[in-house]
Order: sequence, then C-alpha cells, then structure tokens
Amino acid sequence: WITSEKCFSWVEISEPGGTPEKIYSARNGLKQAYNKINKIRATRLKPGTAYQYTIFSQEIQVFEPYKVVYGNTIQKGPFTFKTPGLKDDTVSFVVFNDMHNHPQNVTELMGKFAGDKDYDFVAYNGDSFNWVDGEEPIIKDLLTPSGKVFSATHPFLMIQGNHEPRGNYARQMFDYFDYPDDSCYYAFTRGPVRFVVMDSGEDKEDTHAEYSGLISFDDYREKQARWLEEEISSKAFKQAAFRVVFIHIPVFHAGDWHGTLHCRELFNPLFNKGKIDIAISGHTHRYKTHDADPATHHYPIVIGGGPGFVGRGGGTRTIIKVKADRKELSLQMLVDDGSVVGNYHLKRK
Repeated sequence: WITSEKCFSWVEISEPGGTPEKIYSARNGLKQAYNKINKIRATRLKPGTAYQYTIFSQEIQVFEPYKVVYGNTIQKGPFTFKTPGLKDDTVSFVVFNDMHNHPQNVTELMGKFAGDKDYDFVAYNGDSFNWVDGEEPIIKDLLTPSGKVFSATHPFLMIQGNHEPRGNYARQMFDYFDYPDDSCYYAFTRGPVRFVVMDSGEDKEDTHAEYSGLISFDDYREKQARWLEEEISSKAFKQAAFRVVFIHIPVFHAGDWHGTLHCRELFNPLFNKGKIDIAISGHTHRYKTHDADPATHHYPIVIGGGPGFVGRGGGTRTIIKVKADRKELSLQMLVDDGSVVGNYHLKRK
C-alpha cells in the first residue's frame, strides 16, 4: 500500500479471533521506514486457512541520526483472505489484458461477470498501461480499481507486456508490485494447475530507435528459455493435472514483428516439448481462439481483446474466466454483452 507521507508501516495479522501478530519489512537489520511504498510479506502462514489483517502507517515527522519524531498513526482494515490448500482439487481465475489505462475494464467487467468473487486470483496479462511515466497511472488505472473490486481479499498477477517497459518510470514500476524472487517470469502451482508466467518483452528489436539503446530483451528472453527448459523438467510441472502459460505476446497469430518471432523461436519448442495445455495471451487487441495445430503449436492459444488504437480500428475488451479441477479445465472468454467468444473444455491428458 502507499501513503501520502513518509512513515513506518506494519501489518497485524491473525486467524479470526486469534491474537494478532505484528509483522513488518526489514533488510540487513533495518526495519523499512521513512518510505511511502510498502511491501510486507507474511510468512509462516498455514495452508487452507482464513486470516484477517489490518494495515498501519505511522508518520515520521523528523528522521535524524539520533532523533526520530513520530506523528499520527492511520490504519485500514480488517480485511480477510484465505491461503490456498496444499491439496486443493480446484482453482479458478480471471484474466484481463491490454487495458491501456482503462480502469473501467476492471470495475465494469468484474461487476458484470465476476461479482460473486468466485475466483482465486486475477491475472493482468500485459499492457495494463500505454507507458509508465509516473506514479499516478499506476494508482489511478490499476491499483485503485483493483482495490475497489477485489485486491484486499484476492491476489493478482502483474504480468509485463510490451508497453510497461516504456516511459521514464518503467524501472520504478516494479516497486509497486511483488514477484517471486523479484522476477517477472516464474512458475507456481495452485490446486491441479501448474502456472507458467513468461515475460515476452518488447515487440521490436533491441536496436530500434524507439528505445534509445536502453533495452536488452533478446538476452532476457534467452535467459527465460534456459529457465523454461528446467521448469518443464521439474516434478511440479510434470505432475500437474494441467499446465497453463500466461504470455502477453502470442507466439503465433500476432504478426511477424521481432518480439513475436523471437518468442516463437525460443519458447514454442519448449511449450510443445512440455506438453502445455493452453497459452493465454493478448497484444493483438482482437480476441480470437486458435486450436492446437500439430504442425505449429500443439496447444490452444487464446488471445484476449482490447481497446482499439488510432490507425488500427476499433477493439473489443474481454474478460477470460477459467476453472479447473483434476479432470477438466474450462475456459470462457466473454465480451460486454455476455456473449461467449471463446470456449474450451480440455480433458486431462
């Protein structure tokens, strides 16, 4: 969470009716303080357990080497959440992509199609912003609508697209989100599904004039491919009932720009080798489903819709809802009027 003044902040967390534990962020013996952006990680939580938490921030008015003067303390909560179980048989999630500073995509579509909060997490699958040039769009266009609808009780994945790396605040954007091992590509298991999150990077060459020599996505994608080779050989990946990939730029059906072709060259052979069940993407702003093809991608590719751009015509926003148990994975992609424009029911292989 973010404060308007520099503070010392903490969380008090407990099982309902239990004694709250006070937790804070510390590094190298120093409690994090005199800051505005707060990331506090709760550890030692039990699986399959409900918790309640309240957040606190105490203003620091004076911070000198041997003198600290505190001001008022503010708090918010309690909020509640439940940790996933180690052997959950089901998982459900919601996917957005290509919102491009349209916060109403979250509030309106979630209100229409996911108001019952019958999901475990939300995935923002790239291009949440046109570019990142300050704190305001991060708060206004993503954090605020998420907080209004779900994020005090349900987590979300902030997946990087090809627009997030643009702008003079792109490197600071990561301060506002949390990633396993501080990496934008990673894997995790939830219920019967192994999820693989890839960072497809920019869509143009690293040498393109648009980036002024400040990106290195080719090396970054090659590093991801080496990691992905290890991931598809892991016990967690192989034993999962289903394997789902989030990647903003589809490895096929997204034109022939450099980013698409490089992702296809590096990642698609590994997706095929690992026998993933489905890849969920965005980027094109035109919703479409592409069935598995034995000659190219051996798995379905689902591409969500997004707003139109000048010169590209109109676009249609979508919300993707997925549920899986140990026998079947079901996906629906819907547009504003509730029409289903993408539909898969995959049986366990």
